[in-house]
Amino acid sequence: MIAEFGLAALWLAAALAALQLLAGALGLTARGAELGQIVRPLAVVQGVLTLLSFLALMVLFWQTDLSVKLVAMNSHSAKPLLYKLAGTWGNHEGSMLLWVMVMGLAGSFVALVERRMPEPTMLATLAGQAFVSLGFYAFLLFSSNPFERLNPAAPEGQGLNPLLQDPGLAFHPPTLYIGYVGLSVAFSFAIGALVTREVGPAFARAMRPWVLGSWIFLTLGIVAGSYWAYYELGWGGWWFWDPVENASLMPWLAATALLHSVSVLAARNALRAWTVMLGVVAFSMSMVGTFLVRSGILTSVHAFAVDPERGSFILALLLINIGGALALFGLRAGTVTEGERFALTSREGALVFNNVLLSATLGIVLLGTLYPLLAEALGAQVSVGPPYFNPMSAVFVVPMLVVMGIGPLLRWRRDSLARVRWSVIVPLALMLLTGAAFALKGVAVLPVLGMALAAGLVVASLLPLRGRKLRQVKLPLWGMVVAHFGVAVALFGMACDSAYTTEKLVALREGETVAVGPWQIDLVAIEPVAGPNWTALQATLSARYDGGSAVKLQPQARSFWTPPQQTSESALETRWNGQLYAVLGERAEDGRWQLRLWWKPFVTLIWYGGVLIALGGLLALLGRVASDLRRFIARDKIAYRKSRQGR
Repeated sequence: MIAEFGLAALWLAAALAALQLLAGALGLTARGAELGQIVRPLAVVQGVLTLLSFLALMVLFWQTDLSVKLVAMNSHSAKPLLYKLAGTWGNHEGSMLLWVMVMGLAGSFVALVERRMPEPTMLATLAGQAFVSLGFYAFLLFSSNPFERLNPAAPEGQGLNPLLQDPGLAFHPPTLYIGYVGLSVAFSFAIGALVTREVGPAFARAMRPWVLGSWIFLTLGIVAGSYWAYYELGWGGWWFWDPVENASLMPWLAATALLHSVSVLAARNALRAWTVMLGVVAFSMSMVGTFLVRSGILTSVHAFAVDPERGSFILALLLINIGGALALFGLRAGTVTEGERFALTSREGALVFNNVLLSATLGIVLLGTLYPLLAEALGAQVSVGPPYFNPMSAVFVVPMLVVMGIGPLLRWRRDSLARVRWSVIVPLALMLLTGAAFALKGVAVLPVLGMALAAGLVVASLLPLRGRKLRQVKLPLWGMVVAHFGVAVALFGMACDSAYTTEKLVALREGETVAVGPWQIDLVAIEPVAGPNWTALQATLSARYDGGSAVKLQPQARSFWTPPQQTSESALETRWNGQLYAVLGERAEDGRWQLRLWWKPFVTLIWYGGVLIALGGLLALLGRVASDLRRFIARDKIAYRKSRQGR
C-alpha cells in the first residue's frame, strides 16, 4: 500500500498544480479575483503531498520492496542502509521525483513567506511555478512512474551502480537539485513580473534570496561532484569538461551573473530587462542540463541513460517552458523601463562587464558541450575537451577576474579609475611579480596566469574592508569578501595542480620502493578483503614524506557482484601542501602489481576555495534575510501604532 499511497499523493499534487495554475490565471482578472485567495493554500498543500510521495519511495527502498520495479532495478537486500536510502535518487525516476518534491516545497515556501511583492505579481508567480511543475508531474506520471509494480515480485534486486555506492551520493545530487529548482523559482518570479509589468526593486528583493540560495547549493553540489569524481573514478583529475559536468556548470555561470544583476536592481533600480532575461536563461540552463543527462544522448558515469521517448518528452518541456518565457519576454520587453542610468566607470559598470564575460563563458561551454552531439547527428565523430575549453574560457575569465578585483572598490553610479589607482597598485604589483617568478621557472602560460591572478585577488578581495571597523561590517559585505577570497584560493589550487602534479605508473613486487615527488613509497602487501556486497584486492603501502615517519595507504581493486562491476578505490594522504593519491591496478604476468601514483601540490585548495565561495554566499543570504526581517518588524510596529492611534 505504500507505493499506492505515494502514487496517489503524486496524482493529487498534480491535480492541485492544475487548479493552482487556473486559479492564479483567473485571479488576475476582475471577475476571478476571489479565486486568487486559494492559490497560496494550494501551493502549500501541493508541497506537502510531494514530500509525502518522496518519503513513501524512501520507505520502499529502506524496506527493499522488490515488488516495486524501481527498487528491484536499483537496490539489493545486501546493500548497506546508507546506499539503500541514497539509491532513492540514484536513478532516473527517483531523481525526477526528488526534483518535483523540491519544486513543490519551494513553491509552498514562497506562498507562505513572500509578502514583499504586489499580490497580482505573486499570483502570476505561483501560477508560473504551477505551470512548470505540471510538465514534470506529467513526465513522472505518464513516462517515468517511480511506483510501478512488478507481478510477480523479483526474487532479488539488481543493485545500484557501484560507482554511485559512495557517501558523496547522499550529498551531491540533492544539493544540485535544490540549486536547479531554486532557479525555477527565480524563473517564475521573472514570468510573474513580466505578466504584471512589475519589474523593479521590490521584485528584485523578492527574487534575490532564491537566487542566492540556489547559487549556494549549486556551488556546493559542483564542489562535491568534483571531489567525488576525483577520488572515486581513480583518474586523478578534478574536472574533465565532461558534458554532464558542464550541465551543472552552465546554470552556475548563469546564476552567478543573475546574482550580481539582481543585486544591482534591488539596490540601484538598474538592469531591469537584463535581470529578467538572466532569470529565464539561468533556468533554461537547468532544463538543458536535465535534457542532456536524461535523454540518453550522453554516455557518462553521471548520466541516466533512458529511452528516446523520455528524452523527447523532456525536450518538449524545454521548448514549451523556455520558448514560452522568451516569447513573453519579447512581447513585454518594450514595457520594461530601462531603470536608473550609470556611468561605465562605476560599480554597476564593472558588474555589467563581468556579466557579459560570464555570459560569453557560458556560450563557450554550451557550444563545446553541444557541438559533438550535433556533429554526431550529422554522421561525424568530434571530441571537444580541455584543449578547447581551457584556452577559450580563459580569454573571458582572465579579464573578468581582473575586473572582479577592481569593481568592489568603485562607487555606485559614477566614479573614475584615477581615484582607486593607489588602492589597486599593491595587488597589481603582486600579480606581476608572482607571474614573472613562475614564468621564469618555466611554468606554462595558463598556470602562470592562474597563480598571478590568485595572488592579486587575495589582496584585492580584502581591500573593501580597508578603513572600516570590522565589527560594524554588514554580513553581505563579508559575504562578498569571503566569496572573492575563495575564488583566489580555488584558482591557486587549480594552477598548482596543473603546473606541479607529478605522476608515476609503475609495476612493483611486494617489498619494492618507488619515489613520486617528495614521497618514498613501499609496496608492503597485497591481500584479499571483503565488504557487504563486494570483494577486493587491497594493497598496503608505506609512504614517507622527505624521510619522515611512515603513513599507511590502502587502495583497493573492488569487484561487486550486484550488479557485477569492477571499481578502483583510491587511497589519499592529505598534507598541508598537497595530496598523495594512489590507485591499485592489475597484476602483470611476471607477478608485479601495477600502481598509479600522483603527488598533487595544493590540490585541496580547489575544494576549500569552493566551500569558501559557498560560505560567502551564505553570509550574504543571512545578512539579506536579517535585513528583511528587521524591515518587516519595523513596518509592523508602525502599523500597530497607527491602529492604536486610530482607536
